[in-house]
Amino acid sequence: MKIASFNINGIKARLNALTDWLDDAQPDVALLQEIKTVDEGFPREIFEDRGYNVETHGQKGFNGVAILSKPPLEDVTRGLPGDDEDDHARWIEATVVGDVSSVRLCGLYLPNGNPAPGPKYDYKLAWMQRQKARATELLASEEPFLMAGDYNVIPQDDDAKHPEAWAEDALALPQSRAAFRELLAMGFTEAFRARVHGPGHYTFWDYQAGAWNRDDGIRIDHFLLSPQAADHLVDVGIDKDIRGREKPSDHVPVWVELDI
Repeated sequence: MKIASFNINGIKARLNALTDWLDDAQPDVALLQEIKTVDEGFPREIFEDRGYNVETHGQKGFNGVAILSKPPLEDVTRGLPGDDEDDHARWIEATVVGDVSSVRLCGLYLPNGNPAPGPKYDYKLAWMQRQKARATELLASEEPFLMAGDYNVIPQDDDAKHPEAWAEDALALPQSRAAFRELLAMGFTEAFRARVHGPGHYTFWDYQAGAWNRDDGIRIDHFLLSPQAADHLVDVGIDKDIRGREKPSDHVPVWVELDI
């Protein structure tokens, strides 16, 4: 089963970019971030016509996450537990059943956190602690699950073309990296780095200052696999060429293949 994650940066603005990629890549499941629309405004028929089941957790104008899945989705839930006052649409869960096993999908759009320090950064770190709490609950089930999406975290200097440019940014501050390492220390496998090492692998290029043409990117879109899900890992990848197409998102899809 091929499961992908793609921060589409506005479903309406990037609809053609998304459907072109889906037609080429043919993922079984696509976790989307920054759909930037309420649920009623999501163009679900376009994806249903391609054989996808559609579940959304939308919000007007910003944020918003969704799951497109060719296999049926079960037990869909929306929102990250732990803060009843948090109305940001940043987390969606569902279970997808494969040929031999099932996997719980957690699609996420982690807060950016800038400017830091400040309340937005405090929200980011608190959100990551809530994510850790939810992960603890899911680990206790001992069922395969993954947490994938735009983490807005540059885990290490190798994940940026120019790490010095990000040293004071919320994406690379020591507290952000430490919170990410805390997740990994719970037993998760960071899928891409389990298979691919070294610098030069990015998932985001800013629209400004010719970043794409200079390959001035960062890697902030990640798959974290529970131990049970990691046992099924077959392959990983970044669809980098998507960034060079017409009217692209500033992110590109990342994916894993699991033998489930």
